[in-house]
Amino acid sequence: MRERNFAISQRDSYTPTRFTCFLWWLSAAEKELLADAVIDRNRYRIVGMTVLATWAFASLAWTYFFYTFLQSVTYALPAGFFMGFIILTIDRALIKGITSFNKRTIAPLLFRGLLAITIGMFMAQPAVLFMFNKEIQLQASLDNDKKKEKKQQELDSFFKERNDALRNEETRLHEELAVKYNAVSDARKNYLSESDGSGGTGRIGLKDIAIAKRNEYQKLDEEYKSLSQANQPRLLEIKTALEDINKRKQDALGAFEMQFNNGFLTQIEALANMVKNNDALRFRYYLVVFILLLIELMPVLAKAMLPTGTYAEKARLKEEMEIEIANSNKQREQQLKELYNRLAYENDADAIAAFFSTNRDYRNEKMKAFSKSWKDENNQTFDVLWEKMKREILSKQEN
Repeated sequence: MRERNFAISQRDSYTPTRFTCFLWWLSAAEKELLADAVIDRNRYRIVGMTVLATWAFASLAWTYFFYTFLQSVTYALPAGFFMGFIILTIDRALIKGITSFNKRTIAPLLFRGLLAITIGMFMAQPAVLFMFNKEIQLQASLDNDKKKEKKQQELDSFFKERNDALRNEETRLHEELAVKYNAVSDARKNYLSESDGSGGTGRIGLKDIAIAKRNEYQKLDEEYKSLSQANQPRLLEIKTALEDINKRKQDALGAFEMQFNNGFLTQIEALANMVKNNDALRFRYYLVVFILLLIELMPVLAKAMLPTGTYAEKARLKEEMEIEIANSNKQREQQLKELYNRLAYENDADAIAAFFSTNRDYRNEKMKAFSKSWKDENNQTFDVLWEKMKREILSKQEN
């Protein structure tokens, strides 16, 4: 519906559209007072538009924030709009608290500014993550690789002592076998060279020396086989233990990789690393954050910078009038209650006086009857008569 401009003399017939009323509600203004404030109508429409823009921005930012870990638009949308509505209520409270009086007071305005900056700084993060999403995903991947490498180093360090001990023992056992094998090999060469005449005494055939070398070779070969058979179980145990260590390291590394995600904090960490390592990106990042921060500060800045018009004066006078009426009503109510209490007291006093006056003669007659009975019965004391009189004739004081 399109609004028409009326002359000032016809302002009483001004009817705002529903959208205008909605903007006034966003600006925390009273529709009844604004209808007659011609200049302030547009001012509060402007404030309402800033609040509407901040509300939309907050809803989108929070929706993306929830989407980063919910990974579902169905759940992220209602959660985002709910948080956006909370930001809306905070903004309406902030701009409602900025009046013509505390515009000139630094402390309230500073407090509201700090609150808006705090909210804006957090709201800017999801928006920045959305804008630099591809770069952040790449940086997050690099960060995960570094985390994986660091985890591998930690695992190697944790199993190092046990792994080195097993490796050293394995090396020692293999060296023992190698030494024994070399001795067997040398004995075999000596035996063969003595047998074919190519070495030793130079005689061909199994002579005494050749037989002695053969026996030495056979003895060393048996010792090698015995040593190899004795060391083999331990070597198998060492191999199994080393394989188990490698498996535990791989399982731990796999479990660590399973924890990698693309959540909000992961993206924030990647963004921080990007900003730290890239000067060009750092400047643009802070520029974007500043611009997004201004979006959250818009309602407070607009309300604080726009001049005070007739609406503020009408609101002040209206509030003063309501306070005076409330005080007047309180005084009148108090006077009515005091009048009621006074008249009730007077009427109750008259009723009590009439009650005692009406029953005076009956009390006298009853006292005479008690006295006559006491006189006729000579066995009763005066104290007994007095106790009976107190119980049945005298009045009890009210507590």
